Amino acid sequence: LETHQRRERQVTLENADSDIGFCGWLLVGLSLLLVLFTLPLSIWMCIKIVKEYERAIIFRLGRILRGGAKGPGLFFIVPCTDSFINVDMRTITFDIPPQEVLTKDSVTVSVDGVVYYRVQNATLAVANITNADAATRLLAQTTLRNVLGTKNLAEILSDREEIAHSMQSSLDDATDDWGIKVERVEIKDVKLPLQLQRAMAAEAEASREARAKVIAAEGEMNASRALKEASLVIAESPSALQLRYLQTLNTIAAEKNSTIIFPLPLEMMQGFIKH
Repeated sequence: LETHQRRERQVTLENADSDIGFCGWLLVGLSLLLVLFTLPLSIWMCIKIVKEYERAIIFRLGRILRGGAKGPGLFFIVPCTDSFINVDMRTITFDIPPQEVLTKDSVTVSVDGVVYYRVQNATLAVANITNADAATRLLAQTTLRNVLGTKNLAEILSDREEIAHSMQSSLDDATDDWGIKVERVEIKDVKLPLQLQRAMAAEAEASREARAKVIAAEGEMNASRALKEASLVIAESPSALQLRYLQTLNTIAAEKNSTIIFPLPLEMMQGFIKH
């Protein structure tokens, strides 16, 4: 229903010059006669040029000329009765100023962004709003605050793409009546208060230390189990203990060549243990 009403308004605007009345047509005729009498000098006042990326909205006695926007290229106007406004159809980019936003979990953050939009319908952009660019900028600021106010801090930091898509949909729906198409919205930066940054850094550091202690404890537990299994294997074979003793001596001799080691057989130690 809204789309149908929007199309009806657009058609009404584009066909508005059919109701200029008898006096209006009389003035137009007098202007044409004046152009004919002042040829060829007046031809330069009648011919206008719009660039490839522009469209011209012509007003005849205050009403939009039939056919809507003109261009690109040459078009003719009638002096004294016609005026026109050029509309840039290129994509326009503007930065959303940093907005102080209170999140859902009562944290104050400063968020800024960027918006890309273009004029989709030049007739609506001229006839339905005074300044489409300024209105879109103000609406983007308000929409940013409204959307972020429903999110907590964790969602703002992690779901930027979803927030940008939600803003783009809201802005596109709101500016449709102005002939504006919002193509893209991006969240640039989220600035946290300094005290909150310190608190989050301390929390992250404590979490990392806790994980490190857990990992070290698990390593000690696994090492103790391995040592227990090794002791059981050595207890079953006395020669294995002697080989381990010789391996230890080899390791010590490789590390410190100046150390003198006197091997002592384990059987002698067993005799002392018995006494």
